[in-house]
Amino acid sequence: MRRRIVGTWIAAVLGAVGAVAAPSAMAATGGPVHPGVQTFTAGGQCTANFIFADAKNTYIGQAAHCAGLGAARNTNGCTAASRPLGTPVTVTGASRPGTLAYSSWLTMQKKGETDPNACAFNDLALVRLHPSDVDKVDPSVPGFGGPTGVGGAGGGSRIFSFGNSSLRLGLAPLSPKQGLVLSVDGGGWSRSVYTVTPGVPGDSGSGFMNAAGQAVGVLSTLALLPLPLSNGVGDLRRELTYMRASSTLGDVKLVPGTTPYKGDLVGAILNARSAASRLSGRRLRASLGGLLG
Repeated sequence: MRRRIVGTWIAAVLGAVGAVAAPSAMAATGGPVHPGVQTFTAGGQCTANFIFADAKNTYIGQAAHCAGLGAARNTNGCTAASRPLGTPVTVTGASRPGTLAYSSWLTMQKKGETDPNACAFNDLALVRLHPSDVDKVDPSVPGFGGPTGVGGAGGGSRIFSFGNSSLRLGLAPLSPKQGLVLSVDGGGWSRSVYTVTPGVPGDSGSGFMNAAGQAVGVLSTLALLPLPLSNGVGDLRRELTYMRASSTLGDVKLVPGTTPYKGDLVGAILNARSAASRLSGRRLRASLGGLLG
């Protein structure tokens, strides 16, 4: 049994391919819009995976089910209801909402897709960022750096991820994750993975990289059986190939990170903690500046 793991935000409590050079307007490092930021679609909180671009627009990726309207058990993208393209999506770090520009679920439904593996595991959406926010984009994955391109990972391979669920209460050291691929499933459309801490509601959509820093997949589901607390990760190469062949976004490609990739979990945790401290410091200085006028 698989469940989608989109998080519902509850105010009281404060899942031909290649790479393209980052548009020159993007921030080289330190921009507030980057892989791993939280996205909010009609109240549902997810985690962004990677940055994408074509000649005209810059996009941030999330899982298609982040815009879903059904129950968490409804993981069939060929039948599950979804909010339409054009739906506003709040992206943490951006000054204005982005716009849902692609949904694998909506595309498969429009196409009349019948491949059961695609229906079960093709779970990718792209949010078009407002032009005023493009210069705020840093395509590097926090802590780890990369991605270096798009690639794969076989059974037993190490994988790395960055989850940012609101359930983590802003504790940055809990976001970087390392784990293993247990199996490649669904005719290559998905991987079952275990990580040191499993993906939880709100981590949906987060990206996974292999030991070489290549983008491998998108967190989609939390499995209850037969591998309890394992996560289903959709294959990004297949998802991008499907998008390019079946939508108007045929020229969209992954934007590589500008920070060199290091598959080092301890280093990523330390870097995440340092980045959170710098962010807190900037917020404190901004607050004091406002108070002191």
